[in-house]
Amino acid sequence: MYIPKHFEITDETEISKFIEANSFGQLISLIDTAIVSTHIPFLFDAESRVLLAHMAKANPQWQQIQEQKVLVTLQGEHAYVSPSWYESAGVPTWNYQAVHIEGIAESFTDPKKLKRVVDKLTEQNESGYPDPWQSDYSASMLRGIIGIEISITSIQCKFKLSQNRSVQDQSNVQEQLADRGHEALANGMNKS
Repeated sequence: MYIPKHFEITDETEISKFIEANSFGQLISLIDTAIVSTHIPFLFDAESRVLLAHMAKANPQWQQIQEQKVLVTLQGEHAYVSPSWYESAGVPTWNYQAVHIEGIAESFTDPKKLKRVVDKLTEQNESGYPDPWQSDYSASMLRGIIGIEISITSIQCKFKLSQNRSVQDQSNVQEQLADRGHEALANGMNKS
């Protein structure tokens, strides 16, 4: 990912929080010479530098993923930025937050490990509900999925939030984004 210095995020705590808050992304790999992508949720273990996920056994992507270098992309909120919001000259652009994670993938079918992954994903995604569903996966359900474990080799994080603009332009962009319902992106500008 191309990251000019003023958009680069290197703070590991900030990156971990972003990954955990935006854990649904794309697993990109090769099947023969074709580039393939599956949209799935991920579990991030920052301490072990591992991403865990699962996909349907019917999905052919896992069949050639063993020991393959893969790319995972995770994206936060994004929005168009009009140059009319600037006090000085500018061009149309887009503000966004994204993480690219590279690593070596391994597939697994161990039922105990698969159950831990689906239980943790369920817990992670049900935690915000007033009456969370308790995972109850049968052995037959687990046989229909394949686990993916990615040993992370690099993480790149880019928050393109108008940092290259004047303080007044940044304030104008932040106000316009908030007015258009992009509060999370506008709030993210406070932190960049």
